[in-house]
Amino acid sequence: MSFEAISTITKAEENAKVSIEKAEAKAKELIAEAEKDGKAAVDAVREKAAEELKQYQVEADAKAKSQADELSASTENMKASLRARAEERIDNAAKLVVERIVSS
Repeated sequence: MSFEAISTITKAEENAKVSIEKAEAKAKELIAEAEKDGKAAVDAVREKAAEELKQYQVEADAKAKSQADELSASTENMKASLRARAEERIDNAAKLVVERIVSS
């Protein structure tokens, strides 16, 4: 082989090596960028999910409070009704006791 041919092959090999290094560097950049974009997308989805979770928690708390308030009101009404009936029965029982004492 002539010196020119060897020189041409050496240059071609060096050019190929440089091209491969550039391609590898570009590939690394693209991979890093894709990972960065992917992480940003995942973070955005996590943030949105956290916000939705907070909103669902607020709604669930409000619904639970509303139901608890309704139950409390219902229980208070039932308690008042039972208390009124009990007081009426106490009055009737007291009258019966007095009648039996007076009639005996």
